[in-house]
Amino acid sequence: QVQLVESGGGLVQAGGSLGLSCAASGRSFSSYTMGWFRQAPGKEREFVAAIRGSGGRTYYADSVKGRFTISRDNAKNTVYLQMNSLKPEDTAVYHCAASNLALSVRVGGVYNYWGQGTQVTVSS
Repeated sequence: QVQLVESGGGLVQAGGSLGLSCAASGRSFSSYTMGWFRQAPGKEREFVAAIRGSGGRTYYADSVKGRFTISRDNAKNTVYLQMNSLKPEDTAVYHCAASNLALSVRVGGVYNYWGQGTQVTVSS
């Protein structure tokens, strides 16, 4: 069983930066692929970024590539999402998720565990 707790959300002006963290409990954190997803009001959940447990390969949605950076610290059982050059359309609840399946990281259905989410609001 893995429990995930996100932190770091808040209100920021367009063009600003925010850093999100996701702390995981449980064993074998380094073996999990970790992902970030977001869901805006009235919209479907969408993939943002992911990082493999082994090797640390990263993946990004086209909408955030070049602005967001995902990283992890396996010693601290934590995954991070650094968000720069934020836009109003980045406003959403951001969830981290963990997967022990070696499948497409962009698909929410492959993730076994989800955090409660943290609100990110970008004002124009």
